[in-house]
Amino acid sequence: MKSFAMAAFAAIAMIGAAGVANAQEALAKSSGCLNCHDVNTKKMGPAFKDIAAKYKGNADAQAKLVGEITSGKGHPAVKVSADDANSLVKWVLSQ
Repeated sequence: MKSFAMAAFAAIAMIGAAGVANAQEALAKSSGCLNCHDVNTKKMGPAFKDIAAKYKGNADAQAKLVGEITSGKGHPAVKVSADDANSLVKWVLSQ
């Protein structure tokens, strides 16, 4: 019975994580990010997985990237709320 409960919990957690990822991808699409970027392949901008790899282990990455996308310095300014910008960058760095 314990193994069934653990398996059910794991399945629910995976479904929840997939829902969050889908919501973040939808936010990236509605914010225009996917016009220039893709999760896996380079388009006009680098792939999100490449960005995540570049900044892996960098404690300042979140703040740096949020600053770039909201200020328009080094990246076209994205018109999103501060919470959405942080959420998008966190999602990109999780790839």
